[in-house]
Amino acid sequence: MTQSKEDIRSRVRACKSMLGEAERIAAASRVFDRVRSMAAFMMAHRVLLYHSLPDELSTREFIDSFADDPDKQFFLPRVNGLDLEILPYERSRMHLGAFRIEEPDGDETVDISDIDLVIVPAVAYDRRGNRVGRGKGYYDRLLSRSKAVTIGVCYDFQLFDEIEAEEHDIPVHFVVADGHDIYRGRRR
Repeated sequence: MTQSKEDIRSRVRACKSMLGEAERIAAASRVFDRVRSMAAFMMAHRVLLYHSLPDELSTREFIDSFADDPDKQFFLPRVNGLDLEILPYERSRMHLGAFRIEEPDGDETVDISDIDLVIVPAVAYDRRGNRVGRGKGYYDRLLSRSKAVTIGVCYDFQLFDEIEAEEHDIPVHFVVADGHDIYRGRRR
């Protein structure tokens, strides 16, 4: 029997509250080392990444490790009403935006069709790439217009056997959990 999205959010929130800082750092390192070794990431030039909240796998070290790499350009989302805009990442051009997430400054937005790969945050995933977000639908709306390869990243306890997908839910191509293999998801 599948759990409701609210039950999943509650369970994951409880597990996250028990993580120590060393566990958070180690998990992020394991996950992003796996992402770094994936062919989809190695071939991508323009990567959309989320700027992590304190309870999410940290993306800061990962993005900073590519600061001098001419083959990778990173982008971050910025909330604009009900949608996400995509802007180039520059550490010196960030501000605290919607939902207390650091967002990029500037006007040079990029269309999702120009992005090669999207690393997608979520509250939970299943092994088929279905996801539970925070409930606002930002990424579902963005990914519905994308042809980019998508990778979901998560702690082990965020990985479920099955998540009930609704018509508007957009699954990811791959799911990388910190203690497991890479799961190949599906896309509609």
